[in-house]
Amino acid sequence: MLRPDPDPDPDPDPDPDQRSRLAEIIDNLNAGIAEVRREGWLGEVEGLQVGLAGAEAKVAQLDQRTTVVLGMPDLSRATGRTATTDR
Repeated sequence: MLRPDPDPDPDPDPDPDQRSRLAEIIDNLNAGIAEVRREGWLGEVEGLQVGLAGAEAKVAQLDQRTTVVLGMPDLSRATGRTATTDR
């Protein structure tokens, strides 16, 4: 029997490859907010603003990520060691 993960991550880190999709979502939410205000559907504004804040938070998470370049180790000074035993 499969059991659900007892502590699923409700807000996983966004995939950097999805940045353009997030930008599209933000544009659509802004357009939706403008439309519902024009139409006078003020009850819908809050829900769209919640979605907009979430999408903007995901983009902010992507912007805060830093890449650490560890580089290649310099092995030119590495020396081999051998052990000899006197018998």
